[in-house]
Amino acid sequence: MYVLSDSVGETAELVAKAAVSQFNHGSVEIKRIPYVNSISDIHDVVEEAAGQNCIIAYTLVLPELREALVQEADRNNIIVVDIMGPLMNALGNITKKSPILEPGLVHRLDEEYFRKVEAIEFAVKYDDGKDPRGIIKADLVIIGVSRTSKTPLCMYLAHKRIKAANVPLVPEVSPPEEIFKIPSSKVIGLTVSPQQLNVIRQERLRTLGLTSHADYASMERILKELDYAEKIMKKIGCVTIDATNKAVEETASKVLEHYYRSQRQKQ
Repeated sequence: MYVLSDSVGETAELVAKAAVSQFNHGSVEIKRIPYVNSISDIHDVVEEAAGQNCIIAYTLVLPELREALVQEADRNNIIVVDIMGPLMNALGNITKKSPILEPGLVHRLDEEYFRKVEAIEFAVKYDDGKDPRGIIKADLVIIGVSRTSKTPLCMYLAHKRIKAANVPLVPEVSPPEEIFKIPSSKVIGLTVSPQQLNVIRQERLRTLGLTSHADYASMERILKELDYAEKIMKKIGCVTIDATNKAVEETASKVLEHYYRSQRQKQ
């Protein structure tokens, strides 16, 4: 199956893969050909496909390219499938408007894209309590002991355009004062079972080439840290989420639920 697009071609390829999956994939090979933007490109593709047992699926927004492909394929007895055309026609009939007919609009660098990039840069800059000024600027602040997935969670939230900073809680180091000055609704505390934290920290030490018997991974140390973190979270009055045996996506789902609920309450 040839997949043609005047842009990246991700949409057409995803649809093609979804269709092929219904036939247990079999021996179907999908060949994506992006940035088809001239009739000569159409000729080249059809010439390559001619004589093969194949289908050409496409997302071409320019009418002249669609017409050229249909004509060339028809001359070579190749089945073509227009993935986007029928939907565009239906939208045009309902809205009584004509499509812009500009390739690649879905990938245009828009405001949301830049907000995402800004949030990612924010998460990196204010990771691991590097600069307490980020606490005041953040949409959310994630707190917890070491190895509770604070950083991955902040990066996941950044892809949702949420500026998240994170602060590690360590008994020997007082948390920054800023964390007590912001609304408690902006703070999320992460907890995890001592047993799982023990396993995670032991593995971390092994990857660093250190002995797993170090104090960092001892159960006594872990219980001390978790107890300290719980006291800080209670003092702040923030929401706490148990991340035990949860993927980052699961934890993020709970965080986002809390965040959007808080946003609605402000309105």
